[in-house]
Amino acid sequence: MNAANAIEVLGVSKRYGQFTAVDDFSFEVKTGEIFSMLGPNGAGKTTTIRMILDIIKPDAGKVSVLGTAFTESTKERIGYLPEERGLYKNVRVLELLAYLGSLKGMKPSAAAKRAEAMLEEVGLGENKKSKVSELSRGMSQKVQFIATILHNPELLIIDEPFSGLDPVNTDLIKNMIFRLRDQGKTVVMSIHEMHQVEEMADRLVMINKGKRVLYGPVDEVRHQYAENAVIVSGKGNWQAVPGVVEVKNGENGRNATLKLDDRTTPDQIMRFLADSPDYTVTSFARAVPRLNDIFIRVAGGVPILDSEPMKETVR
Repeated sequence: MNAANAIEVLGVSKRYGQFTAVDDFSFEVKTGEIFSMLGPNGAGKTTTIRMILDIIKPDAGKVSVLGTAFTESTKERIGYLPEERGLYKNVRVLELLAYLGSLKGMKPSAAAKRAEAMLEEVGLGENKKSKVSELSRGMSQKVQFIATILHNPELLIIDEPFSGLDPVNTDLIKNMIFRLRDQGKTVVMSIHEMHQVEEMADRLVMINKGKRVLYGPVDEVRHQYAENAVIVSGKGNWQAVPGVVEVKNGENGRNATLKLDDRTTPDQIMRFLADSPDYTVTSFARAVPRLNDIFIRVAGGVPILDSEPMKETVR
């Protein structure tokens, strides 16, 4: 295994009778990155995660985790937050976290001390003696996230980490994930919120019907599906700009998307507008698609966000 990789999935397949859940699927997760796994429901994401965690065995292919095949000792180096949440309802929060930490090799006293500090960090210090059944869904989600990272894992695998959280607590958990990445931890997220992927992930893989259909750095994937177009705001007759074949005004009336012919580049348009006294430009950016639009195009999924192109400032 490449020492720079936290996970290597090499040609894995998994079948259930005549149904192929995962078909010759390969990807790598680099140590110290936030990596996103995307795909429509039933695409094979959960099956792949379970093979990574050695919950189920692949019918073909190979999985390496943290430098080796999965062993019992590997479990203590991983934090896993499944989509199906589960906490003991009639146990007090601090006692539960201390117990879960001990299952990951921590001393109960050390687990309780760290859990108490983390509960304060997420605004649940006053709830440490509450039973889990007395918590709201969002509170329970934060407790489950603490349980996942309490033992300071090297690798974090989280399925829909922001489910049930309001915007304030989403930002709280997001910042905690960024801090883990900054500490050199590796984070794998299975997530449906495409704007969160754009904001957080370094690289991604998309699986559809068991096969890999997108893979690579987030920016590269978006550029792969970008049209030859720019988004501008200002004053001037955009249709008269050499190389512009179509002008589409934005819904806000301030921006216009200029589609270019195959011979014209965004840099050429920018130079023309800068040199021409007939145009006043207040903003200029390349037009790149949102991941949501790419998701729909590749997988035929259901829209999650609006479909306006995103801007990328030309430097």
